[in-house]
Amino acid sequence: MSDDLENLFKDLEGHFDSEEPNKNHERRFLTKLNEQNSIAQKTTKQRFNWKPLIGIAASVILIVALVIGNNQEANATGLASVSPEMAQTQDFFTSTIAVELKKLENAKNPETKLLIQDALNQMKRLELEYDSLISDLKQSGNDQRVIYAMISNFQNRIEILQNTLKQIEIVEQLKKQQQ
Repeated sequence: MSDDLENLFKDLEGHFDSEEPNKNHERRFLTKLNEQNSIAQKTTKQRFNWKPLIGIAASVILIVALVIGNNQEANATGLASVSPEMAQTQDFFTSTIAVELKKLENAKNPETKLLIQDALNQMKRLELEYDSLISDLKQSGNDQRVIYAMISNFQNRIEILQNTLKQIEIVEQLKKQQQ
């Protein structure tokens, strides 16, 4: 088979490259090539490379997020500043208080207005005590007695709200019985 190929090429040896290009072929070729290069350069100049900017923006966002996260940890107040477990405890109490306050708000009517106002006044007093306990906690260096007092403060707030809701139920039942 390789002999057949060699014979074929020997037979066609003078028949290749029989055509010659036109006289100005090289000049026309170089002109077209230069035109294509200039068009390619214009399009690359018009495009803006966003990749470096995206990388810089991502880095800035990451740094900002880390700084904010560290500031939030440093600014943690109350039980949350003691430990992650105490932060969970504080979150539990604050969410429970928020739920109870929502119930209290929904139960508001002219007959229960004074009960609710009294409960809110007691809540404000306990919140002021809690703020005082926060400063005591910072001064005492996480003294267990202060931590227990803070937990007790949360429990007292929840108890006030629950007792107020029970009193409102009693008022509602009395109202229904009188009708």
